[in-house]
Amino acid sequence: MAHKAIEITDTNFEELVASGKPMLVDFWAEWCGPCKMIGPSVEEIASEYEGKALVGKVNVDTNPNAAAKFGIRSIPTLLFFKNGEVVDKQVGAVAKSALAKKLDAVLN
Repeated sequence: MAHKAIEITDTNFEELVASGKPMLVDFWAEWCGPCKMIGPSVEEIASEYEGKALVGKVNVDTNPNAAAKFGIRSIPTLLFFKNGEVVDKQVGAVAKSALAKKLDAVLN
């Protein structure tokens, strides 16, 4: 079975970021069309980067604190973390290759 993106919540967000591991975090919502377009790509990246980076999703409707902390105003917004800091950002749906390229940059 393929590795899936982890569900990130207001409760576990800080702990995951504090781990210092490279992370890709997708801020999304059920009602967001572009979020549904990019969702499968995020899941594929979670599988392909297993063991190299944490890949997770934050539902902004049920986890408003995490979204507010990073000033998320439009979704999907994907944040890339390295050593607990946001080092890159992607707003809007893009090709999987564009996300992979940004994540590769975080890993190097």
